[in-house]
Amino acid sequence: MRILDTNSKKKVNTARSNFYALGLDFLLLVILALCIIMALCAGKYQVTPKESLEVLFGELLGKGGTYSEMTKNVVMGLRVPRIFASVLCGVTLAMSGVAYQSIFKNPLISPDFLGVSSGACIGAAVAILMGLSGLYLSAFAFIGGIVAVLTTIMIPTIMRSDSNIMLVLSGVIVGGAMSSILGFIKYVADPETELAAITYWTMGSFSYVTLDEIGSVIWTMIIPMVVLFAMSWWLDILSMGESEARSLGANIKVIRNIAIACATLMTASSVCISGTIGWIGLVIPHFARMLVGPNNTKLIPAAGLIGGIFLLLVDTLTRSIGVAEMPVSILTGLIGAPFYALLLYRQRKTLS
Repeated sequence: MRILDTNSKKKVNTARSNFYALGLDFLLLVILALCIIMALCAGKYQVTPKESLEVLFGELLGKGGTYSEMTKNVVMGLRVPRIFASVLCGVTLAMSGVAYQSIFKNPLISPDFLGVSSGACIGAAVAILMGLSGLYLSAFAFIGGIVAVLTTIMIPTIMRSDSNIMLVLSGVIVGGAMSSILGFIKYVADPETELAAITYWTMGSFSYVTLDEIGSVIWTMIIPMVVLFAMSWWLDILSMGESEARSLGANIKVIRNIAIACATLMTASSVCISGTIGWIGLVIPHFARMLVGPNNTKLIPAAGLIGGIFLLLVDTLTRSIGVAEMPVSILTGLIGAPFYALLLYRQRKTLS
């Protein structure tokens, strides 16, 4: 009887936990929708919520409306692409952070630790030196990020080691080398034009993002996102430890490689349209974990939604609070660093 009572209590607790997670996801979706409406209205050129929704649905449905040409250009030409990009990048960076932290069982891991951000910066810097922009710059950044991660993965293979520690150390090596190469590129760049463009790009911004740029990488963000969520149960198994995962029949190398590939594609795609944006993949997974726990099936969607909301709000602030637009990474750092310190303080007993 006691066993039956224990099992029934576990089922009730599981059902309550699942209901809570679904309710939280629904609430986050509502908050995200409200933030999108707010972002459509906010900026130097003021637009009312009614006007913004009228423009949005009027243009999407091809019905038109009574709004002015200026309002249409501001909403559809400027704000819709960067809102779409900021939400998408926030979701992918947060989900990538969850994947990396689960795989390596390390709360200090972020999506760029394998060198993807450094490699993307080098690719973008080379494109700027060649006088390229737009889709070409994004393509160079994407290729640079992928090459950096492949180099990181090759080092443990050459050394005939498949341990997570070796992969982390390889990421440190490649990241340091990429930073030096980027420093050399900045040294030889024209200080009047190229250096300023490289510096601004590495600080992250959605100022010049277009729907064409988003469309060029959207499938390398959405497909890995779906795959990562589908294998979330295996990530839970992997986070228990290698010996426990093997005893449950998990192929550690395959699961790890697929998860790394998905997280890398998402991060590289995000970086190539926005530049380097820090703290999202490091802080947001911790915050989501406080709300829904460590279960990746619940954690991945919650972290993605929170990441999308956070980056959308940060981008809206950067283009609204000053005369000149502030790079996104400045504000994410100013908000993320103290918040991360607070999280560490609250979890100090667990971490110790």
